[in-house]
Amino acid sequence: MASNKKYWKSVEELNENSSIVETLRNNEFIEEIPVNEFLGNDNALSSSSTTRRDFLKYVGFSTAAASLAACEGPVVKSIPYVVQPEEIIPGVADFYATTIADGFDFANILVKTREGRPIKIENNNLKGALTGANARVHASVLSLYDSLRLKQPKIAGKDATWAEVNTKVKSSLEDAKAKGGNVVLLTNTMASPSTNALIAELQAKYPNVKQVVYDSVSESKALDAFEAVYGERALAGYDFSEADVIVSVGADFLGDWQGGGYDASYAKGRIPKNGKMSKHIQIEANMSLAGANADKRIPMTVAQQKQALADLYNAVVGGATPKNAEVAKAAKQLKSAGNKGVLVTGLDDFDAQIVAIGINQALQSAAFNPNAAKLTRKGNAKDVAQLVADMKSGAIHTLIMSGVNPVYTLPNSKDFVEGLKKVKLSVAFSMKEDETASLASVAAAAPHYLESWGDVSLQRGHYSVMQPTIRPLFDTKQFQDALLSWTDNSSEYIDYLKNFASTKLAGKSWNQTVHDGFAKTETFALNANPVDLSASVSKLANAKSNGLDLVLYTKTGMGDGQQANNPWLQEFPDPITRVSWDNYVTVSKKDAEKLGLENWNVANGGMNGSYVTLKVGNATLSQVPVVVQPGQAVGTVGLAFGYGKKAAMKQEMQVGVNAYELYADFNANQSVSITKEEGEHEFACVQLHKTLMGRGDIIKETTLEIFNTKNAEEWNPIPMVSLDHAETPATEVDLWGSFDRSVAHHFNLSIDLNACTGCGACVIACHAENNVPVVGKSEVRRSRDMHWLRIDRYYSSSESFDGDIELKESASGLMNSRETFFGMEDPNENPQVAFQPVMCQHCNHAPCETVCPVAATSHGREGQNHMAYNRCVGTRYCANNCPYKVRRFNWFLYNKNEEFDYHMNDDLGRMVLNPDVNVRSRGVMEKCSMCIQMTQATKLKAKREGRPVKDGEFQTACSAACTSGAMIFGDVNDKESKVAELANSERMYHLLEHIGTKPNVFYHVKIRNEK
Repeated sequence: MASNKKYWKSVEELNENSSIVETLRNNEFIEEIPVNEFLGNDNALSSSSTTRRDFLKYVGFSTAAASLAACEGPVVKSIPYVVQPEEIIPGVADFYATTIADGFDFANILVKTREGRPIKIENNNLKGALTGANARVHASVLSLYDSLRLKQPKIAGKDATWAEVNTKVKSSLEDAKAKGGNVVLLTNTMASPSTNALIAELQAKYPNVKQVVYDSVSESKALDAFEAVYGERALAGYDFSEADVIVSVGADFLGDWQGGGYDASYAKGRIPKNGKMSKHIQIEANMSLAGANADKRIPMTVAQQKQALADLYNAVVGGATPKNAEVAKAAKQLKSAGNKGVLVTGLDDFDAQIVAIGINQALQSAAFNPNAAKLTRKGNAKDVAQLVADMKSGAIHTLIMSGVNPVYTLPNSKDFVEGLKKVKLSVAFSMKEDETASLASVAAAAPHYLESWGDVSLQRGHYSVMQPTIRPLFDTKQFQDALLSWTDNSSEYIDYLKNFASTKLAGKSWNQTVHDGFAKTETFALNANPVDLSASVSKLANAKSNGLDLVLYTKTGMGDGQQANNPWLQEFPDPITRVSWDNYVTVSKKDAEKLGLENWNVANGGMNGSYVTLKVGNATLSQVPVVVQPGQAVGTVGLAFGYGKKAAMKQEMQVGVNAYELYADFNANQSVSITKEEGEHEFACVQLHKTLMGRGDIIKETTLEIFNTKNAEEWNPIPMVSLDHAETPATEVDLWGSFDRSVAHHFNLSIDLNACTGCGACVIACHAENNVPVVGKSEVRRSRDMHWLRIDRYYSSSESFDGDIELKESASGLMNSRETFFGMEDPNENPQVAFQPVMCQHCNHAPCETVCPVAATSHGREGQNHMAYNRCVGTRYCANNCPYKVRRFNWFLYNKNEEFDYHMNDDLGRMVLNPDVNVRSRGVMEKCSMCIQMTQATKLKAKREGRPVKDGEFQTACSAACTSGAMIFGDVNDKESKVAELANSERMYHLLEHIGTKPNVFYHVKIRNEK
């Protein structure tokens, strides 16, 4: 049966009388275009005998185009090598394996460099690599070229040399040793075995040195629980491809839960194979990525989640039946799955975490693997709290910090600042002169990870290497080199690392390990200690709510906030709310009505909202904007970390509020009071931009049962059109003369809606590969965002697929049908969600090509829709004629323009630009090119090597970035290719197939497991 669900992107679209939605739907350009300003007055134009089409041809094909300032391109002079470096071939990219380990994100990656400049991050796809680059990892290459980086060390705010820094630190260490003073190394989780060895050597020389590990977003409760059971401070590993039933209680495991990286294993079980797919049940407060992808989502307050967890334990272990019917059903399915079931929890509660371990042990879950425990979280909240107390009491002589910014991230940062004044010497190794470095005695300029050597243990039995991909841009020094200096070791860190790694490589050579980026190592199995969980289960069962619950979380784009000065991440729309350049309080519709809070849309499509004050204990946050979020559990609100930074930030990036101030005792679940404030906040929200709502089967979906029992004609019908007054399949009707496309390559892109989690890594990868400009909050609000690839997020009008169908089929008569359909437009409190990546569809019968008066857009033999930017005169006819709304117009020159001071306005930021893709000028249209430069490079490489291109070699930026396997790119003329196989799948459909554009991008029907 076909999907006839009503989908909506914004609550405003559900208002049948909304003039705003109608205006946005019918008008591509909201504001008047000032034609008279550059074409003359109306009288002069009306008296002219030259037709508009002739005029456009003239300026499009002749030197008269120079008369239009909007189309003037920049002139760049190139300087050739006098002596060409042997290791660099101009025009050819080099790739280096390395590892990102910034304390929050960890992954094995590849770095693409051009002429010695890192310009893009890729996934390391070697077997055994722990990859999974998220949006922040892809954006981290731009942070290398941050113009506000600390360029040399400073002492007391004044520029200094490293010799002066080392002398000062060593003197302080000796003084502390002589006087019995305490020295503390406050670091993030580096997960670096060689650094741990260096710290141990420092402690051998100075026994009064202690290390405290601090993670800004703490997993301390989960670490405590795992340590209590298995005796090692780590986090359990999970392989969701091994699970038939997944139950999550407050864990956004498709987001940043315990470091993330679970997309790939999760997606393997979500694509129907042999009539089966995994069942995912999500119990949570905030609408998260995991909740949005779940088959069944149960909104609950924090106390209710704890009670549900206790009920699940009692049901799985003891056979009791939970009182809550939905929890009882989840418990029954989990227990029936046996070792093919798994439970995860993100509750900041020791009892919840240890009970979750107990449930997985009882199930003997195949997806739960403590022996492959993650070592990328080591923070200890108790030690950090004790350090602050010791600093305030004057008990700390010397404090050396690396990779942390406690003045910004600590909830009691005022206490930390007070204690810092009593410390005799404070040193902060930091890339930026941030809130902490600016207050420390010494601000030690640290390199970016792409300028550094290092090693990382991402999980037990796995050893990764970090190598520099560019010489240090500034006078920086690694923390490890400083440790060597302080122990009077004259070795370079690279030499120390080589010697240390020789004991870890299990027979693999150093050069091979650096080439691969990692090596497998031997490890021993962990033995579980018997733990009595009765007390923990009892505490959870008796949990009580204390007013409104605040659930603090990390946004997919911003994470913990250390890359807050990265414009790619600031402009990245949140997958759920579709808001960029902000954080905000998410509130349920029911609570919003009770508190008098609202969102509304204005004439240009922008969204506005109310302000509130949040109070947790004695901490208060004022002027916090509000987003009314469908799916938010009643009685709860959400707020994201990572915003509100001021120090070492460009003015444009100083947005949002600092949620860390409410992070009392490192607990993400707080009791909060809310008070409405005066004023209204202007959001940069893309919800109503370029919407395809109301244009037919945009999202096609069905249930697993129907998928298994019905013919594809019922759940994936071919659209019908009228031909000679007879219904005819749209695929058989054509106004165009088609070409033979079976010769040579013909590129297609497959997008599986079951595998797409909405993570957005593809969006940032597209930015990096194609020099997509950042336009800023004001322009995004005007619907002028430049993303070549967007991920539309749709809500359904009913909680379940069946609910919509039954409602519609039960309606009878005019009035009854009218009331039924109006009722379906009321937004559900817990809607189902679907994500759909949309880019240029590269139509074989492209509507844009026929209306371009200057032939700036045309079709290529291999299926790509081309853009000749020098021809484009900016008529925007192509955008008006595109049914998919995927074309972007350069309203301004975003390169070397002080009005857009992001990364293209300074020489350092422009180092990230890809020389294979030209930077577009003002007044031209641009859009997805299907990364034609990548396909050309692949063909040339194969030609040089005298072989045909292998399946999987052809990639676009988005398909290469997609770790879940949702995007598969390739040559459909290669009948043995994966994309050719997918093109023949029963689940395949084209977007808006009834209009006959014949796209080269196709989608797969979303299947929901409704059992």
